Formats: sequence, C-alpha cells, structure tokens
Amino acid sequence: METLYRTFIIFVAGYLFLRITGKKAVSQMNTIDLLYIFVLTNIISTPVETSNVWKSLIYAGIVVILYKIILRLSLHNQLRWLLYERPIVLIRNGDIDRKGMKKAKMPLNELLSNLRVKGYTDTQNIAFAAMEETGNISVIPKSQYRPVQPNDLNLKVKKEYLPIPLIMDGQIIYHNLKYLQLNQGWLMNEVDKKGEKVENIMLATFLENGTLFIDNKEIKNHKNDPRYYNPGKGN
Repeated sequence: METLYRTFIIFVAGYLFLRITGKKAVSQMNTIDLLYIFVLTNIISTPVETSNVWKSLIYAGIVVILYKIILRLSLHNQLRWLLYERPIVLIRNGDIDRKGMKKAKMPLNELLSNLRVKGYTDTQNIAFAAMEETGNISVIPKSQYRPVQPNDLNLKVKKEYLPIPLIMDGQIIYHNLKYLQLNQGWLMNEVDKKGEKVENIMLATFLENGTLFIDNKEIKNHKNDPRYYNPGKGN
C-alpha cells in the first residue's frame, strides 16, 4: 500500500507541475524546456526508490519556480539572447549557407528532405531557410514561388468560419450549446428532422448558415466508386 501511495502522489504531483508550467510538444521544446523536464522527472521519480516523498516534491516545486522565473526573464530582450539560441541560417536567397550547415551539424540530404516535406524541391526557390531554436526548419520561398494569395488577385474573401461541434461520439457538447445560446430542445429537433439519434452520431456541427451538419457512424455503400477506393484486399 505504501508503494501504491507513493506512486500515486508522484504521478499527481508530476502532472500538476507540468500543467503549471504550460504545454509544449517535444518537437517545440528548446534547451531550457528539455533541461527542466529532465531535472523535474529525475527529482519526482526519486521517491519510487526511497521514502523521501515530500522532500523530493519540495525540490521539484523549487525547480518549477526557477523555471517560471527563467521564462519570465526571457520576455526581456536583453536576456532573451542569453537564454535561447539564435536561429541558424541554412539558405539565403537560394544559396546554401555552408557555415550555417556546419554549425547546425546537418548533412545536405537532411536539409533537402526537410524542404521536400514542406513542398519545395529546389533550393534556388528558397529565399530564406533557418533552423529554429526548437530544431524545426522554417522555410520562406521566393515571392514568385509562394502559393498565390487572394490578395494577389485583388479578391475579396469572406471570413473563415469554424464549424462548432455540438455532438461528438454520441455525447452532447453542452457548453457549445450555451455559447451559441441554443438549448437541447433545438438540437434534438434538428437531429429528429434528419432521422438520426444522438447516440449514433459521430460528429454534429453548427454551420455558418445556422444548420446542423451530421456525420454518423454508418459508412454508405458507394458501389465501387473510384473516389472511395480503399487500399488492400478488403476494398
């Protein structure tokens, strides 16, 4: 029981500490973020082998406070460049920066692979490419190779509307109904009009025109329509 108790305390404390310091994907973490995670996990895992649970949690709390202080200091320009690494330029105006490639310790084939992932096959089409502090590669193409924007064609486009989910996996999203100033009666009426049941609906969203779009769990038979080809022997 003591082992289960200590494990539970460590798990809850670690979760709370990570929630306090915010959330980032591993690929978005910089050097300070990774160091913080390594130190914190090492501290809070110590009580698994020893009995100093609360002492370890105090140390972990101190680490969290120090990390928050460092994040706050990083908002000041004078300290930002000391705490974070500068981006490393890899391509400038179509030319590969050899010094930058050497500094980033990146072979040429890896650079070309990153460009292909972003949809670019020729380095001559790149105006600027750099390795950010997180290790990601940011690419800015030359103006003649970037995707055409509506503004380039003097087109006026309407604002993008984000469909608001009202039902997900058979469960009603009540806070979204409240946000839209709608009630459950209206939703049930719309569901009945489409001959559906809430528990059978995978996704139902509120559209810009005020209607309800429903995607249920049933997959219709498309009678060998090539547009709905399913790879494999089970097609």
